[in-house]
Amino acid sequence: MLLTVLIGSLGGVSQATGNDGLIDDRSSGTFRASICSEWRLVSDQVMGGRSSGQMRTDKFQGRECLRMLGDVSTENNGGFLQIALDLAAGKRIDASEFDGVLLQVAGNGEAYKLHLRTSDLSLPWQSYRAGFVAKAEWSEIRIPFADLEAYRSGRAFRPQRLTRIGLVAIGREFHADLCVAGVRFYRAE
Repeated sequence: MLLTVLIGSLGGVSQATGNDGLIDDRSSGTFRASICSEWRLVSDQVMGGRSSGQMRTDKFQGRECLRMLGDVSTENNGGFLQIALDLAAGKRIDASEFDGVLLQVAGNGEAYKLHLRTSDLSLPWQSYRAGFVAKAEWSEIRIPFADLEAYRSGRAFRPQRLTRIGLVAIGREFHADLCVAGVRFYRAE
């Protein structure tokens, strides 16, 4: 069960506190996440790529979700579609009391990536990444912070400096169909 995360601002850092680290449970029925930021679709077209897609609110197998649909193309040095959420409106979230990110997802059986950004990163292509498969049936996927790999950065991942989360179809030509019913931080049991 997803509960609300309490976000309080303190010197440019939003503290994720309470017993659960809810990011989004899709209860808004809009692009607005539970933490009050809005999801947005980003594609490689920002750098001249040819991938095309859409993001919409939807219902899949009886569950409200955010859905990313489209075609990833590697033409013209492209190769990604992403739904992204800024976590703290220009600030950062301290998620150091948690162990990772839990995703409730379904899809078309393809491999996708979780991309996290922190305030330690300055270039748009830098992130901390881990892969997952969106199966045809709803599943919960736990991605430990310890499993994240730095991409084009030598900096270690610091969960107390989180700024953005992205769910990405990337790196090869394929049809993307990813449904997201929940995103939160979790603690290992």
